[in-house]
Amino acid sequence: MLIHYKCPNCGADMVFDADTGKLTCHSCGRQENIENFPDEFIRNSFSNDEAKEYHCKNCGAIIITEADTTATTCSFCGAGVVLADRLSGQMAPAKVIPFTISKEEAMKAFKAWCKNGKLTPKGFMTADRVKNITGMYVPFWLYDLNSRVQVNAVGSKVRTYTSGDYVYTETKYYDVYRDINLDYVKIPVDASEKMNDDLMDRLEPYNYRDLKDFKTPYLAGYIAEKYNYDESELLPRAKSKIENYINSYISSTISGYSSVRYTSKNIDTKQKHAYYTLLPVWMVYYDYNNAVHIFAMNGQTGKVIGKPPISYKKVAAWFGGIAGGTFISLKILALIMGGGLW
Repeated sequence: MLIHYKCPNCGADMVFDADTGKLTCHSCGRQENIENFPDEFIRNSFSNDEAKEYHCKNCGAIIITEADTTATTCSFCGAGVVLADRLSGQMAPAKVIPFTISKEEAMKAFKAWCKNGKLTPKGFMTADRVKNITGMYVPFWLYDLNSRVQVNAVGSKVRTYTSGDYVYTETKYYDVYRDINLDYVKIPVDASEKMNDDLMDRLEPYNYRDLKDFKTPYLAGYIAEKYNYDESELLPRAKSKIENYINSYISSTISGYSSVRYTSKNIDTKQKHAYYTLLPVWMVYYDYNNAVHIFAMNGQTGKVIGKPPISYKKVAAWFGGIAGGTFISLKILALIMGGGLW
Protein backbone atom coordinates (compact mmCIF):
# COMPACT_ATOMS: atom_id res chain seq x y z
CA MET A 1 0.00 0.00 0.00
CA LEU A 2 1.37 3.34 -1.07
CA ILE A 3 0.20 6.43 0.82
CA HIS A 4 0.43 9.96 -0.57
CA TYR A 5 -1.08 12.74 1.49
CA LYS A 6 -2.79 14.97 -1.05
CA CYS A 7 -3.63 18.59 -0.34
CA PRO A 8 -7.44 19.06 -0.15
CA ASN A 9 -6.95 22.53 -1.69
CA CYS A 10 -4.80 21.92 -4.77
CA GLY A 11 -4.10 18.20 -4.89
CA ALA A 12 -0.32 18.58 -4.53
CA ASP A 13 1.78 16.25 -2.40
CA MET A 14 1.93 17.17 1.33
CA VAL A 15 4.94 16.54 3.60
CA PHE A 16 5.67 16.83 7.31
CA ASP A 17 7.13 20.28 8.09
CA ALA A 18 9.67 20.30 10.93
CA ASP A 19 9.21 24.05 11.47
CA THR A 20 5.47 23.89 12.13
CA GLY A 21 4.99 20.26 13.17
CA LYS A 22 2.16 19.96 10.66
CA LEU A 23 1.50 18.27 7.35
CA THR A 24 2.16 21.03 4.83
CA CYS A 25 1.51 21.65 1.15
CA HIS A 26 4.43 23.57 -0.34
CA SER A 27 2.33 24.39 -3.38
CA CYS A 28 -0.54 26.35 -1.85
CA GLY A 29 0.59 26.57 1.78
CA ARG A 30 -2.27 24.65 3.37
CA GLN A 31 -1.45 22.97 6.69
CA GLU A 32 -3.09 20.07 8.51
CA ASN A 33 -2.75 19.12 12.19
CA ILE A 34 -1.43 15.55 12.30
CA GLU A 35 -3.09 14.79 15.63
CA ASN A 36 -6.44 15.00 13.84
CA PHE A 37 -5.49 12.32 11.34
CA PRO A 38 -6.91 8.77 11.71
CA ASP A 39 -4.58 5.88 12.50
CA GLU A 40 -3.83 5.04 8.87
CA PHE A 41 -1.15 2.54 9.76
CA ILE A 42 -3.50 -0.09 11.29
CA ARG A 43 -3.51 -2.69 8.52
CA ASN A 44 -3.25 -6.44 8.13
CA SER A 45 0.46 -7.25 8.11
CA PHE A 46 2.16 -9.55 5.66
CA SER A 47 5.73 -10.58 4.91
CA ASN A 48 8.12 -8.29 2.98
CA ASP A 49 11.36 -10.22 2.91
CA GLU A 50 12.51 -9.05 -0.52
CA ALA A 51 12.67 -5.88 -2.60
CA LYS A 52 9.24 -4.91 -3.82
CA GLU A 53 7.72 -2.73 -6.53
CA TYR A 54 5.26 0.07 -5.84
CA HIS A 55 3.53 2.42 -8.24
CA CYS A 56 3.77 6.10 -7.36
CA LYS A 57 0.26 7.52 -7.44
CA ASN A 58 1.65 10.99 -8.09
CA CYS A 59 3.38 10.31 -11.42
CA GLY A 60 2.84 6.61 -12.10
CA ALA A 61 6.52 5.66 -11.88
CA ILE A 62 7.55 2.28 -10.46
CA ILE A 63 9.37 2.55 -7.13
CA ILE A 64 11.60 -0.33 -6.07
CA THR A 65 12.56 -0.32 -2.40
CA GLU A 66 14.52 -2.54 -0.07
CA ALA A 67 12.53 -4.74 2.28
CA ASP A 68 13.45 -2.57 5.30
CA THR A 69 12.26 0.75 3.83
CA THR A 70 9.00 2.10 5.24
CA ALA A 71 9.07 5.65 3.87
CA THR A 72 10.91 7.17 0.94
CA THR A 73 10.60 9.67 -1.91
CA CYS A 74 9.81 8.98 -5.55
CA SER A 75 13.03 9.35 -7.60
CA PHE A 76 11.04 10.69 -10.56
CA CYS A 77 8.69 13.31 -9.12
CA GLY A 78 10.06 13.75 -5.57
CA ALA A 79 6.74 12.91 -3.91
CA GLY A 80 6.91 11.72 -0.30
CA VAL A 81 5.82 8.09 -0.05
CA VAL A 82 4.83 6.04 3.02
CA LEU A 83 4.68 2.26 2.55
CA ALA A 84 1.85 1.51 4.94
CA ASP A 85 1.92 -2.28 4.58
CA ARG A 86 5.39 -2.24 6.19
CA LEU A 87 4.10 -0.29 9.17
CA SER A 88 1.34 -2.66 10.17
CA GLY A 89 0.91 -5.30 12.85
CA GLN A 90 4.17 -5.96 14.69
CA MET A 91 5.97 -3.62 12.30
CA ALA A 92 3.93 -0.63 13.49
CA PRO A 93 5.96 1.73 15.71
CA ALA A 94 4.43 2.73 19.02
CA LYS A 95 6.03 6.17 19.26
CA VAL A 96 7.80 8.77 17.16
CA ILE A 97 9.73 11.98 17.84
CA PRO A 98 9.02 14.29 14.88
CA PHE A 99 11.71 16.38 13.20
CA THR A 100 12.07 19.88 14.67
CA ILE A 101 15.17 20.77 12.58
CA SER A 102 14.37 21.58 8.95
CA LYS A 103 16.50 20.58 5.97
CA GLU A 104 17.63 24.18 5.54
CA GLU A 105 18.68 24.43 9.20
CA ALA A 106 20.54 21.13 8.98
CA MET A 107 22.47 22.30 5.90
CA LYS A 108 23.31 25.62 7.55
CA ALA A 109 24.65 23.76 10.61
CA PHE A 110 26.68 21.46 8.36
CA LYS A 111 28.35 24.40 6.63
CA ALA A 112 29.16 26.01 9.98
CA TRP A 113 30.59 22.71 11.22
CA CYS A 114 32.83 22.45 8.14
CA LYS A 115 34.25 25.94 8.65
CA ASN A 116 35.01 25.32 12.34
CA GLY A 117 37.47 22.52 11.61
CA LYS A 118 40.89 23.62 12.89
CA LEU A 119 42.77 20.80 11.16
CA THR A 120 40.56 20.23 8.11
CA PRO A 121 41.77 20.90 4.53
CA LYS A 122 40.90 24.28 3.10
CA GLY A 123 38.79 22.81 0.28
CA PHE A 124 36.63 20.91 2.74
CA MET A 125 35.52 24.10 4.47
CA THR A 126 33.66 25.42 1.42
CA ALA A 127 30.86 22.89 2.01
CA ASP A 128 29.89 22.88 -1.65
CA ARG A 129 30.35 19.21 -2.47
CA VAL A 130 27.45 17.65 -0.61
CA LYS A 131 26.43 14.39 -2.30
CA ASN A 132 23.19 14.01 -0.40
CA ILE A 133 21.33 15.23 2.70
CA THR A 134 18.69 12.89 3.99
CA GLY A 135 16.11 13.20 6.73
CA MET A 136 15.77 9.72 8.18
CA TYR A 137 13.65 8.17 10.88
CA VAL A 138 15.87 5.56 12.51
CA PRO A 139 14.22 2.62 14.30
CA PHE A 140 15.01 2.37 18.01
CA TRP A 141 13.84 0.31 20.95
CA LEU A 142 13.26 2.35 24.10
CA TYR A 143 13.61 0.16 27.17
CA ASP A 144 12.23 0.58 30.66
CA LEU A 145 14.51 -1.48 32.90
CA ASN A 146 14.53 -2.46 36.57
CA SER A 147 17.73 -3.43 38.37
CA ARG A 148 17.74 -5.22 41.71
CA VAL A 149 21.21 -4.86 43.23
CA GLN A 150 22.63 -6.63 46.28
CA VAL A 151 26.13 -5.73 47.41
CA ASN A 152 28.40 -7.02 50.16
CA ALA A 153 31.60 -5.16 50.89
CA VAL A 154 34.19 -4.43 53.53
CA GLY A 155 34.86 -0.78 54.28
CA SER A 156 37.85 0.46 56.22
CA LYS A 157 38.39 3.65 58.20
CA VAL A 158 41.94 4.71 59.00
CA ARG A 159 42.79 7.14 61.80
CA THR A 160 46.27 8.40 62.65
CA TYR A 161 46.99 10.02 66.02
CA THR A 162 49.93 10.86 68.26
CA SER A 163 50.40 9.82 71.89
CA GLY A 164 53.59 10.80 73.62
CA ASP A 165 56.53 10.04 71.37
CA TYR A 166 54.59 7.61 69.24
CA VAL A 167 52.43 7.95 66.13
CA TYR A 168 49.66 5.39 65.94
CA THR A 169 47.60 4.24 62.95
CA GLU A 170 44.24 2.71 63.77
CA THR A 171 42.29 0.79 61.12
CA LYS A 172 38.70 -0.33 61.66
CA TYR A 173 36.80 -2.63 59.33
CA TYR A 174 33.05 -2.60 58.72
CA ASP A 175 30.71 -5.00 56.98
CA VAL A 176 28.71 -3.12 54.35
CA TYR A 177 25.47 -4.37 52.79
CA ARG A 178 23.29 -2.64 50.23
CA ASP A 179 19.96 -3.76 48.78
CA ILE A 180 19.10 -1.35 45.97
CA ASN A 181 16.16 -1.09 43.59
CA LEU A 182 16.75 1.03 40.48
CA ASP A 183 14.45 1.96 37.61
CA TYR A 184 15.69 3.30 34.29
CA VAL A 185 13.24 4.56 31.66
CA LYS A 186 13.54 4.95 27.90
CA ILE A 187 17.04 3.59 27.36
CA PRO A 188 17.55 3.94 23.57
CA VAL A 189 19.15 1.29 21.36
CA ASP A 190 19.10 1.65 17.57
CA ALA A 191 17.61 -1.35 15.82
CA SER A 192 18.90 -0.84 12.27
CA GLU A 193 21.78 -2.96 11.03
CA LYS A 194 22.70 -0.23 8.52
CA MET A 195 23.34 2.47 11.13
CA ASN A 196 26.60 2.71 13.03
CA ASP A 197 25.85 2.02 16.71
CA ASP A 198 28.57 4.36 17.98
CA LEU A 199 27.30 7.19 15.76
CA MET A 200 23.74 6.73 16.96
CA ASP A 201 24.87 6.64 20.62
CA ARG A 202 26.72 9.93 20.15
CA LEU A 203 23.56 11.64 18.89
CA GLU A 204 21.87 11.14 22.27
CA PRO A 205 20.14 12.41 24.26
CA TYR A 206 16.68 12.98 22.84
CA ASN A 207 14.01 14.95 24.67
CA TYR A 208 11.28 12.41 25.35
CA ARG A 209 8.75 15.08 26.22
CA ASP A 210 8.24 15.32 22.45
CA LEU A 211 7.30 11.65 22.05
CA LYS A 212 4.11 11.27 20.02
CA ASP A 213 1.85 8.32 19.35
CA PHE A 214 2.91 7.11 15.94
CA LYS A 215 0.96 8.32 12.91
CA THR A 216 2.10 7.78 9.34
CA PRO A 217 1.83 11.46 8.26
CA TYR A 218 4.94 12.22 10.36
CA LEU A 219 6.94 10.20 7.81
CA ALA A 220 5.77 12.07 4.73
CA GLY A 221 8.77 13.60 2.95
CA TYR A 222 11.36 11.61 4.91
CA ILE A 223 13.02 8.22 4.70
CA ALA A 224 12.24 5.62 7.35
CA GLU A 225 13.18 2.01 7.92
CA LYS A 226 11.76 -0.80 9.99
CA TYR A 227 13.81 -2.53 12.66
CA ASN A 228 16.20 -5.40 11.88
CA TYR A 229 16.54 -6.56 15.50
CA ASP A 230 13.67 -7.22 17.88
CA GLU A 231 13.53 -6.15 21.51
CA SER A 232 14.89 -9.44 22.89
CA GLU A 233 17.94 -9.35 20.61
CA LEU A 234 18.94 -5.85 21.72
CA LEU A 235 18.15 -6.24 25.43
CA PRO A 236 21.78 -7.19 26.31
CA ARG A 237 23.01 -3.95 24.74
CA ALA A 238 20.41 -1.93 26.66
CA LYS A 239 21.62 -3.54 29.88
CA SER A 240 25.24 -2.76 29.04
CA LYS A 241 24.38 0.92 28.52
CA ILE A 242 23.31 1.32 32.16
CA GLU A 243 26.12 -0.68 33.79
CA ASN A 244 28.28 2.37 34.52
CA TYR A 245 25.32 4.23 36.00
CA ILE A 246 24.50 1.31 38.29
CA ASN A 247 28.09 1.03 39.52
CA SER A 248 28.29 4.77 40.02
CA TYR A 249 25.10 4.73 42.09
CA ILE A 250 26.38 1.85 44.21
CA SER A 251 29.57 3.79 44.93
CA SER A 252 27.58 6.89 45.88
CA THR A 253 25.76 4.94 48.62
CA ILE A 254 29.00 3.73 50.23
CA SER A 255 30.83 6.82 51.41
CA GLY A 256 32.91 7.88 54.37
CA TYR A 257 35.36 4.99 54.16
CA SER A 258 39.09 5.14 53.48
CA SER A 259 38.73 2.14 51.18
CA VAL A 260 36.04 -0.26 50.04
CA ARG A 261 36.53 -3.86 48.93
CA TYR A 262 33.58 -5.62 47.35
CA THR A 263 33.11 -9.26 48.35
CA SER A 264 30.01 -9.77 46.19
CA LYS A 265 27.95 -7.71 43.78
CA ASN A 266 24.80 -9.17 42.25
CA ILE A 267 22.99 -7.11 39.62
CA ASP A 268 19.75 -8.50 38.19
CA THR A 269 18.38 -6.28 35.41
CA LYS A 270 15.05 -7.09 33.82
CA GLN A 271 12.99 -5.52 31.09
CA LYS A 272 9.72 -3.93 32.15
CA HIS A 273 8.67 -2.43 28.80
CA ALA A 274 10.09 -1.86 25.33
CA TYR A 275 8.70 0.62 22.82
CA TYR A 276 9.38 0.48 19.09
CA THR A 277 10.13 4.12 18.31
CA LEU A 278 11.30 6.18 15.33
CA LEU A 279 13.83 8.94 16.08
CA PRO A 280 14.80 11.74 13.65
CA VAL A 281 18.31 11.98 12.18
CA TRP A 282 19.73 14.16 9.41
CA MET A 283 22.50 12.43 7.45
CA VAL A 284 24.85 14.36 5.16
CA TYR A 285 27.17 12.46 2.82
CA TYR A 286 30.08 14.63 1.74
CA ASP A 287 32.50 13.71 -1.06
CA TYR A 288 36.04 14.96 -0.53
CA ASN A 289 39.31 13.68 -1.97
CA ASN A 290 37.69 10.51 -3.38
CA ALA A 291 36.28 9.57 0.03
CA VAL A 292 32.79 9.88 1.48
CA HIS A 293 32.56 11.56 4.89
CA ILE A 294 29.52 11.33 7.13
CA PHE A 295 27.92 14.14 9.10
CA ALA A 296 24.94 13.38 11.33
CA MET A 297 22.59 15.63 13.26
CA ASN A 298 19.99 14.86 15.88
CA GLY A 299 16.84 15.96 14.06
CA GLN A 300 15.22 17.10 17.29
CA THR A 301 17.97 18.80 19.32
CA GLY A 302 20.42 19.81 16.59
CA LYS A 303 23.36 17.98 18.17
CA VAL A 304 26.07 17.43 15.55
CA ILE A 305 28.36 14.43 15.14
CA GLY A 306 30.91 13.96 12.39
CA LYS A 307 34.45 13.05 11.51
CA PRO A 308 36.04 15.53 9.08
CA PRO A 309 39.11 14.79 6.96
CA ILE A 310 42.47 15.85 8.39
CA SER A 311 45.00 18.17 6.67
CA TYR A 312 48.40 16.76 7.58
CA LYS A 313 50.02 20.04 6.51
CA LYS A 314 47.96 21.84 9.15
CA VAL A 315 48.78 19.13 11.66
CA ALA A 316 52.51 19.55 10.99
CA ALA A 317 52.28 23.36 11.22
CA TRP A 318 50.32 23.14 14.45
CA PHE A 319 52.77 20.71 15.99
CA GLY A 320 55.68 22.90 14.92
CA GLY A 321 54.24 25.79 16.89
CA ILE A 322 54.18 23.88 20.15
CA ALA A 323 57.54 24.36 21.86
CA GLY A 324 58.66 21.23 23.63
CA GLY A 325 55.39 19.51 22.79
CA THR A 326 56.81 16.30 21.34
CA PHE A 327 54.94 14.01 23.71
CA ILE A 328 51.67 15.90 23.26
CA SER A 329 52.10 15.89 19.49
CA LEU A 330 52.65 12.15 19.34
CA LYS A 331 49.62 11.54 21.53
CA ILE A 332 47.34 13.71 19.38
CA LEU A 333 48.73 12.21 16.18
CA ALA A 334 47.95 8.75 17.52
CA LEU A 335 44.39 9.86 18.20
CA ILE A 336 44.02 11.20 14.66
CA MET A 337 45.48 8.12 13.02
CA GLY A 338 43.36 5.87 15.19
CA GLY A 339 40.14 7.74 14.45
CA GLY A 340 39.72 9.14 17.95
CA LEU A 341 38.81 12.72 17.07
CA TRP A 342 35.14 13.43 16.44
